[in-house]
Amino acid sequence: METIFVNQANLPRLAERIPCPDYDRSSLTAGVVHVGVGGFHRAHQAYYLHRLLAEGGAREWGICGIGLRGADRKIHDVLTEQDGLYTLIVKHPDGKVDSQIIGSVIDFLLGAEDPEPVIAKMAAPATRIVSLTITEGGYNFNPATGAFDFDHPDIRHELDHPDQPKTIYGFLTAALRRRHAAGLPAFTVMSCDNLQHNGDIIREMLLAFARRQDPELATWIDGAVSFPNTMVDRITPVTTPEDITYLQETHGIADGWPVTCEPFIQWIVEDKFANGRPALEQAGVQIVPDVKPYEKMKLRLLNAGHSVLGILGALHGYATINACMEDETFTTYLRAFLDEEVTPVLDAIPGIDVEEYKDTLEARFANPNIRDKVSRICSESSAKLPKFLIPTLVDNLARGGSIRYATLVLAAWCYYSDRRVDQDGQPLDIIDAMEQTLHESARRTTTDPVSFLRQQDLFGDLLHNERFVWEYTAQVNELYAGAEIKQRMRRLLDMGSR
Repeated sequence: METIFVNQANLPRLAERIPCPDYDRSSLTAGVVHVGVGGFHRAHQAYYLHRLLAEGGAREWGICGIGLRGADRKIHDVLTEQDGLYTLIVKHPDGKVDSQIIGSVIDFLLGAEDPEPVIAKMAAPATRIVSLTITEGGYNFNPATGAFDFDHPDIRHELDHPDQPKTIYGFLTAALRRRHAAGLPAFTVMSCDNLQHNGDIIREMLLAFARRQDPELATWIDGAVSFPNTMVDRITPVTTPEDITYLQETHGIADGWPVTCEPFIQWIVEDKFANGRPALEQAGVQIVPDVKPYEKMKLRLLNAGHSVLGILGALHGYATINACMEDETFTTYLRAFLDEEVTPVLDAIPGIDVEEYKDTLEARFANPNIRDKVSRICSESSAKLPKFLIPTLVDNLARGGSIRYATLVLAAWCYYSDRRVDQDGQPLDIIDAMEQTLHESARRTTTDPVSFLRQQDLFGDLLHNERFVWEYTAQVNELYAGAEIKQRMRRLLDMGSR
């Protein structure tokens, strides 16, 4: 089979093998500038806009991708060579695989070496939305206090050099300054990251930065820019060499960086835009007046559930989430956590059957064809657990509810951070900006059982809660005494059944 490379010129030939964009990409303009073009964005927001473009309208809603870090050069180079096109590979639980070429990304700019083109693009009249997937750790705030971190060296640089931005805050402020000076309307800033109240957070952080850098501009931003909260959901594993080989061998298609994902997809967005928006509802997006109940449900059930499987599974030695779900102890433990600790502290969620949602989560986690790596789920746990898991624990402490399942995850995280190997002695692939700090705090646990909890930026006031400290100390002492993680899980489950 002849190999066909993914690019605009080859679309007619590619379309003979898999579905391809049938709209005129040359007629599109980039109304959306998206920062952080990773796998999730390409499986989610870019896919939704591709669907909308396929309906025949919305020509002003193409996407210009933006990379602000040196590490973004690889995806920039691949997508530039492929004219923004890439293959989306959807893997179903029954083994069925659907592949298609996505065409909504029409440009890609790098800001790490030369910020000017990125600032100019954000400031251009055609740009009406700047959206973000910069990961939980990219928002630059103290997870315990919520305060903006002005001590970050890149932030200090930007405050002194407004025309040489490095972070999202410097770029947004520089672009909005130009728009304001030119008399242009503000754009909407739309976070698509897994943070509860993500729009409120980016608003608060941007205003904190802008007030320090340019108070007059901050006043304009406060009144002119919209920051809708959103809830996003689609499991998107890291692309593997096997995915690239699959496309080559099955379809004769050469794609430098395809994306794989599950069939489930969801996007809930507050209808709060400063300068117009695409008709996202036509592509299946839920437009709602208040996204908070939905995002709380998703973060506390899906994201925290992922972390429960990830941390405990990593210690046990499982490599993938679906491997965890093939183990009855893990599936029972996960459901007990969801039923006994999360569900009682959720708000009313219009139109959602929570029991059905939890059933769906289990099926999604168990998808044998996704093979989501435990290491990906555990990555940047210092940014995830304070948002996904600890709030549920705090709520249950306040109401006198169960805390044992969540507490074991924190004790296991301590052991994981200290020993850096699983319980068979195999090294763990730890990816976390705070890895060394976590290790230093955890390694003193044998002499100070609550040493790990002394990181107030992560754990807030939990160190001062007598009930939690008693439970945590018991859990962590058992692990350090040699108890296997599954043994601890079973013991806690037995306690719940009595």
